[in-house]
Amino acid sequence: MRFGVLGPLAVWSGDGTAVRVPDAKVRTLLAALLTRPGQAVSADRLIDALWPERPPRDPAGTLQARVSQLRRALEDAEPGGRARVVTRPPGYAVEGEVDAVRFAALVEQARAVDDPQAKAGLLSDALALWRGPAFAGFADEEFARPAVARLDELRLTAVEEHAEARLALGEHAALADELAEAVAEHPLRERLRAVHLRALYRAGRQGEALAGYDDLRVRLSEVLGADPGPELAALHQAILRQDPALTPRRSNLPAPLTRLVGRDAAVRETGALLAAARLVTLTGPGGVGKTRLALEAAAAHPEDVWLVELAAARPRDELAELVAGTLGVRDQSPAGLADALRPRRLLLVLDNCEHVAEPVAELAARLLAAAPGLRVLATSREPLGVPGERVLAVPPLAPDDAAALFAARAPGLIPDAESEPWIATICKRLDNLPLALELAATRVPAFGVRGLAERLDDRFGVLDGGRRGGPARQRTLRAVIDWSWEPLPEEERAALRRLAVHADGCTLEAAEATCGPAGVLARLVDRSLVVRTGDRYRLLESVAAYALERLREAGEEDEARRRHARYYTGLAERADPLLRGPEQVAWLARLDAEAANLRAALAVGEYAPRLVDALSWYWFLRGRAGEARRATAAVPQAFTWHTAFTMLSGEGSDSEELRLAALARDDRPWARWFLSFTHWPYGDLAANEARIEEALAGFRAAGDRWGTAAALATRAKTAVVRGDLAAMERDAAESRALFGELGDAWGTLEATDALGRAAEITGDYPRAAALRRDCLRLARELGMKSEEAFALAGLGRVALLTGDLDEARDLHEQAHRLAVRHAARSAQEFAEVGLGLVARRRGDLGAAETHLRAVLGWLRRIGGGTGVAFALTELGFVAEQRGDAAAALALHREAHAIALGTGDPRAVALALEGLAGARSLAGEHAEATRLLAEAEGLRAAAGVPLPPGERGDVDRIRARLAG
Repeated sequence: MRFGVLGPLAVWSGDGTAVRVPDAKVRTLLAALLTRPGQAVSADRLIDALWPERPPRDPAGTLQARVSQLRRALEDAEPGGRARVVTRPPGYAVEGEVDAVRFAALVEQARAVDDPQAKAGLLSDALALWRGPAFAGFADEEFARPAVARLDELRLTAVEEHAEARLALGEHAALADELAEAVAEHPLRERLRAVHLRALYRAGRQGEALAGYDDLRVRLSEVLGADPGPELAALHQAILRQDPALTPRRSNLPAPLTRLVGRDAAVRETGALLAAARLVTLTGPGGVGKTRLALEAAAAHPEDVWLVELAAARPRDELAELVAGTLGVRDQSPAGLADALRPRRLLLVLDNCEHVAEPVAELAARLLAAAPGLRVLATSREPLGVPGERVLAVPPLAPDDAAALFAARAPGLIPDAESEPWIATICKRLDNLPLALELAATRVPAFGVRGLAERLDDRFGVLDGGRRGGPARQRTLRAVIDWSWEPLPEEERAALRRLAVHADGCTLEAAEATCGPAGVLARLVDRSLVVRTGDRYRLLESVAAYALERLREAGEEDEARRRHARYYTGLAERADPLLRGPEQVAWLARLDAEAANLRAALAVGEYAPRLVDALSWYWFLRGRAGEARRATAAVPQAFTWHTAFTMLSGEGSDSEELRLAALARDDRPWARWFLSFTHWPYGDLAANEARIEEALAGFRAAGDRWGTAAALATRAKTAVVRGDLAAMERDAAESRALFGELGDAWGTLEATDALGRAAEITGDYPRAAALRRDCLRLARELGMKSEEAFALAGLGRVALLTGDLDEARDLHEQAHRLAVRHAARSAQEFAEVGLGLVARRRGDLGAAETHLRAVLGWLRRIGGGTGVAFALTELGFVAEQRGDAAAALALHREAHAIALGTGDPRAVALALEGLAGARSLAGEHAEATRLLAEAEGLRAAAGVPLPPGERGDVDRIRARLAG
């Protein structure tokens, strides 16, 4: 519901229907409330407004009755209208949109902008809200006078500011007539007079301007005994001497049809460059908006501005004629043009110079040398190369600005939660180029936003012929790129079309190997057809699609893709050994940057076996098990890799079955180690440990120090199954020393993880935490998300064991989110179990059971016996703590049977402790005492007594037995 006071009192419902408010007193009440919209008006003031001379016998009750009438009228007009009149101490208030509030807000917005056109638009919208005098019909009432005076003054100020903005836009002729009525009504307002005098003078009516000043001077003297202020007096003198500063600049710039979006900073930067340099060239790819930016910046230039469009320019001898004809210079020779410009001060905008760049450069240099008051703003795909030139490369729009432009140009589009992701996709696919977005926006009525996004693979067909205005070269996306392609020499065309097979850019080395000499690439960068970012060169997506069409037309696609695959296969083979040493981090980053190119190269079948073999260790380090599994599946020679990645992808296949199938085909030491290292806690643990021993012997026999260090780190982890902490420490320390010498960060992480596990088992929690933090640092340096998740959960375990349950929960939750996000199934399981442990220690048995049962199914499918036993024992403890002795006994019996099968003394001892808890709950104290003693003996024999942080369950059971 809206309320109007800028004219006769009015009320409108949400659909714009006028609302009748019956009874004069009720209307007066509403008017009084609207003098302070949204604020409470006291009951006393309302009573004075309604009955200024003689209030009724019960003024408060009568006022309430009038309020009820007003509420009823609003409710009748629109459901919920009653709520617009609220009781608020010390009286009542009206809530809703009020035209006076909207008017003040628009005026305030206008004052905050510098652009005359934007300012004039906002003020025009503000003044259009007025339908007559403020509070018409109530203006003479005492309660309304302050509000009327305030609004009238704000309106007059807005009229003055609106006129000043329009004067800056050159609308002096219209203003000279339009302001006459306002001046006659308010003859003593000096600001209003000043803008009227300027408008009269600029419209060629100097005599009327002087007469207007004289009229003001006489009126001020007669009415106030004063003279015009200094600013108006200075204006009078300027008019008398016909000061050139009063004369509007001359320009042939076209009036913009739409608002420029997202280029405020670029307009300011262009203006600053023009203030500092006499030749500024805006460069950038076709459709990036160079012309529009130039026109916007030129419109703000203080001197005469002349636009010369060169898109259709003829050869060199006609260029000077075109410029001279635009400027009205009779002698159209280069020399005559230079002579004519010598005394003048102006900005010359030379648009679309790329097709005549050399003659434009020559002419610009000649004119700038001859005319010191001349400045040139050029737009071109490449710099002109004139001494003193300042170049501003115009980039595509920022994503948010691109989305705003697309929405503004698409007929009837109102972005919402459903359409915004599709708009973002369209903008990204069209490289955030303004012209491409404007072409695409015209297709929204035909396809909708989603339909348009889904059809951009055929962008040249979809964006064809949707724009009727503007030059032909800007009416389709293909025409935009044709304009850049046509003048290229064949050497540059060949390089550009061959670059199209690169995905997400390439390095200079790659471009030289696949496309041609570096000098050719540099010329394409200069022409804004290739974008250089850091050390990478890329094509905008639309340029790439165009170039790929040209590549196919030339019959070169197959050879270009083979050349591309050959280069990237060589790069991967060069990187593979370097991923095991001091250059590991640098080469991971190098391959990360080329991930899209490497995937594209895999599609060329003849190179796939070599490329898969070279990339598999990279895929492992990056945790890309799914991608690697798909790639290795197509290469029979990569069966070992495929098996390992199947395990790592967490598909739920039995680890031991997969290992045996792969080892039947590949018995190299490397295969024995890698297949045993992958999912090392799962499957046949004794067989796994034996295979690692065999691999270690093979590595040592071959003098393979890296393989030796890797096998030692894995053997250190499997030693935990036997409870052999001495071997665990020894192997992990030797591995860490070897990897340190080799400079391999991944290997150092693996060995450090084993040392951290050993420290945790012995209860050395400060050392365990320090080692886990080292693991976390190394994982983050390497960008290994699965290892980062393991390290976070490892730190969470230490926090759990030291009693900081809040920290433990937070760390495990971080680890779980990271593992889920990166499909690291083992890390997810480790974090999930940790959350179960934390929940049980906090007494949240329901949450503990949920977390623990979430991992059981997967662990059973992959043969994770140790993990299954541990989860069952923890679930048994949950049942015991709930008082369910039968359920606890069943769970612990199953856990004990599985633990015996693993041969892990710690797992067996834990299961025995669980059985003791179940027996103690059932009242079988003697059996429970025996089971605890047996568990303690097992731990002592293995040299791994129960550390302090893990004694909670045993202490609880002993307390029950003692009680």
